[in-house]
Amino acid sequence: MITVRGRRAGSTGIRCAIVAVLDCREAAPTGIMAGMAAAALSSSPVRPGTGWPGDPATPRTPVAGDPIDVRTLAASARVIGVLDARVSVCRACPRLVAWREEVARTKRKAFADEPYWGRPAPGWGAERPRVLIVGLAPAAHGANRTGRVFTGDRSGDWLFAALHRVGLAATATSAYAGDGQHLPVTRVVAAVRCAPPANAPTPVERATCAPWLERELDLVLPTLDVVVVLGGFGWAAALTSLAAAGCSVPSPRPRFGHGARTEVVTPDRRVIAVLGCYHPSQQNTFTGRLTESMTDDVLGQAAVLAGGHPPQGTAGAARG
Repeated sequence: MITVRGRRAGSTGIRCAIVAVLDCREAAPTGIMAGMAAAALSSSPVRPGTGWPGDPATPRTPVAGDPIDVRTLAASARVIGVLDARVSVCRACPRLVAWREEVARTKRKAFADEPYWGRPAPGWGAERPRVLIVGLAPAAHGANRTGRVFTGDRSGDWLFAALHRVGLAATATSAYAGDGQHLPVTRVVAAVRCAPPANAPTPVERATCAPWLERELDLVLPTLDVVVVLGGFGWAAALTSLAAAGCSVPSPRPRFGHGARTEVVTPDRRVIAVLGCYHPSQQNTFTGRLTESMTDDVLGQAAVLAGGHPPQGTAGAARG
């Protein structure tokens, strides 16, 4: 059930009324991103609207408490800012809520003196992107700590360094929210928005979270040129969500692989490329299964498809 200001809305009529009234009021104003308030610093998990940089929510943001709420709130979000706010306070999956908050309270020793976000990680980057990057789920001590997807962990270090090399990110690092990183034409999202135990969301949790990605794709589709998918689960989730957004997806569905490429056709008959890339997990990068040149090749292709020009010498530029 949807919760607002501590009250739960049970009937369909009340749900619709809440959505209509709060849709334009629940996203945090831009000024709130200027710095972390003392309240945010003293609390893990971080409470909505207490000053954490980039926090899109306020205490008025309605909270999804079950799968029906997720579908209701996702479908009625008219703009990315409102969708991000609703994602960031979701409590629809009890196991994931318990895990993300336990990690935020106990913390890793290296971050014992830091506050942890401890909430779902919404999409981040351009609101009208030409490139969309889809991963699996936040890392327990990465986005679950920093509040920004692919930020504060080794996978994020690898990804953002590559994005910078091909011209899709302003800087080569993504360390914490409010660090000056900027994605002019790129948006990064996770198929599942909460950090899962053992990096493994259950099928039910994946299905519960899916409407957030479906609605996000629907909102960014008008400007999108290419989707880059990191890993096999993200590949399946992205194709399913593109189909839900009205795109014509190949049948049978193409298989995932590094360097895999397929195309989908939007309702307005535009063609969007979907590119596969191994996930930049330490398991892949430490073993050499995924190298910098392999990552640059895929992201370089994305930059070219989005109208950019990767630095000379990258594999993506050679193929462009």
